[in-house]
Amino acid sequence: MEYNTTQKKLILPEYGRNVQMMAEHLLTIEDRQRRTEAAHELVAIMTNMNPLVKETKDYKQKIWDFLAELCEHKLDIDFPYPITKASELPPPDKLEYNTSKIKFRHYGLIIERLIEAASKFEDGPDKDVLIKMIANHMKKTYIAWNQKSVNDSIIINDLYKLSHGKLNLSEETKLMHVSVAKEQNNNHNNKKHNNKQKNNKQKNNKRK
Repeated sequence: MEYNTTQKKLILPEYGRNVQMMAEHLLTIEDRQRRTEAAHELVAIMTNMNPLVKETKDYKQKIWDFLAELCEHKLDIDFPYPITKASELPPPDKLEYNTSKIKFRHYGLIIERLIEAASKFEDGPDKDVLIKMIANHMKKTYIAWNQKSVNDSIIINDLYKLSHGKLNLSEETKLMHVSVAKEQNNNHNNKKHNNKQKNNKQKNNKRK
């Protein structure tokens, strides 16, 4: 996945695009039991991402309401609570973002929280999908921060470090292709062109 102007608008920006992608993935799971189990896992992630929500009244029901909204109320499972429409909910709490505790700033605090939450899940196909989604998002944020390409092995190793060895992908794993922003490339090319013109001008002045 790559960021561009045609991407779908975030339904709940405070949870980020990776959580919305996982919510959309729930709709693709055909087996109802597995879909329900995966929904419970995603709710656990959303809760861990925003621990302050536990201090609010009926926070579990609110998280399930948020999940239903992320799925545009298309998720077919037995919800543990009656679902309330977004228009009936108070504004969601904002996530705290303390950069002083981030180990790798180019990945961000939300990625670290996702990794921490995913590390607690039982092994299985849904966890495998989640791990690769996290790794793909790490690659995207790495490139967005550094404006240069990166080997998949670096992302896989960083994932292993951040999870304290609990989340591991094979070195042969192929992550998604992410291109460096064209605007940045154009700026770089323009800079090289301008420097070349400047050098040529200086040479011509010396000849005179």
